[in-house]
Amino acid sequence: MTVFSLVASHKDLSLDTVARLSAGSAGVGSALTSSTDDGAVVLATCNRVEVYADARDADAARERIVAAIAEQSGLPEDAVRSAFRVLDDDASARHLFEVGAGLDSAVVGEREIAGQVRRALVDARDAGTATGSLTRLFESATRTAKDVGSHTALGATGRSVVSVALDLAEELRGLTDAKARRTFWQEANVLLIGTGAYAGTTLAQLADRGAQAVGVHSASGRAAQFVADRGGWALALGGADVAGAVAEADVIIGSSGGDRQISPERMAELRRGAERPVTVVDLALSRDFDPAVGELEGVDLITLESVRLAAPEQAQAAVAEARGLVETALEEYTSARRGRTADAAIKALRGHTMAALDREMERVRARHGCTAAADEVQFALRRMVNQLLHTPSVRARELAAQGRLDEFEHALEVLFDIPVPGTRPADAPGDACPATEADDARRTA
Repeated sequence: MTVFSLVASHKDLSLDTVARLSAGSAGVGSALTSSTDDGAVVLATCNRVEVYADARDADAARERIVAAIAEQSGLPEDAVRSAFRVLDDDASARHLFEVGAGLDSAVVGEREIAGQVRRALVDARDAGTATGSLTRLFESATRTAKDVGSHTALGATGRSVVSVALDLAEELRGLTDAKARRTFWQEANVLLIGTGAYAGTTLAQLADRGAQAVGVHSASGRAAQFVADRGGWALALGGADVAGAVAEADVIIGSSGGDRQISPERMAELRRGAERPVTVVDLALSRDFDPAVGELEGVDLITLESVRLAAPEQAQAAVAEARGLVETALEEYTSARRGRTADAAIKALRGHTMAALDREMERVRARHGCTAAADEVQFALRRMVNQLLHTPSVRARELAAQGRLDEFEHALEVLFDIPVPGTRPADAPGDACPATEADDARRTA
């Protein structure tokens, strides 16, 4: 099995293209696992879509992923294929570790991405598409992200897409000191559209800034439960109340990511008669608001692209500290992963040696019968073989961790005529004589 990834992000593509790819990624897991034991984890966020796959035939799996995304998104397969960068196993691990730590984000050091990496694995597990290799990769990346958040100044800054967007809203309002910003949020009418993960983060950020009048609207009808789960300080709004809420709002934040978009005409209609300006913050990858909304009089529009351009550069020392943690964790993960690749070679050596022992024991029993003495001889020989195999097994894992497993495999072939492991070795013959309870007790003692 081979781990690889397909990566597309705001760095290389427009957010509209990323949104279409993200919408098409829903069927990737079933496309890979429907007829094989391949697996996949899909990481889709506000500015990236990435597919991490574990497959026996990487080329064939990649084409199935491309075809699935093309079918779901309506994009041509060639366009989908060219939109993604393909990373091999080592590069995939490095990339995911950096993504989870917030080092590859539009807002460097953002903390939201760590939760999204964790949820991507949970979703894949629930769907039955997470293999053991992918689980280890994502769990390692999540632990590393937690360490970066806990032990570096980068994590202590608490920057996020939401926080930068709200900072922009304050700047557009001309709020230059902490007291003015606090007063604004305490008095502002805020309408939040959506009840997903970003909406939860936004509510927390608004609460930190002192917002008190926050209405939550959800076209799916989840607003009441969403508000109840978060302390009850937000005002839940039904569909009939939306028009009034828009007209009275000082800030409107869209994070639903649905397939419905508020047009400038609809916005003008909802805002008719409004006496105060409104700041619209669109955090949805697929856009909750038509960009032309920003051209309306009295409306300021902040988009994900605005956030990306305004994202502050983090302190160089903090970024370097975070990268140091990532490098250390990556070395540990890579070493452990390479060590596991030695399992087949170790099993081949053990199978070869134990088969030789069993052949000798067959001759002993053929001559002396199934006696207690024969059992004692076999027990002693097995102990001796296990001791002899210990050092080669340890050395195999060390060489694998160094990327030199081929040297060990070559030695097996040259010295013992054991083929380079590529298939499951045949099971060694079993004991020729039935074991007694006394034998079992003695062998496990």
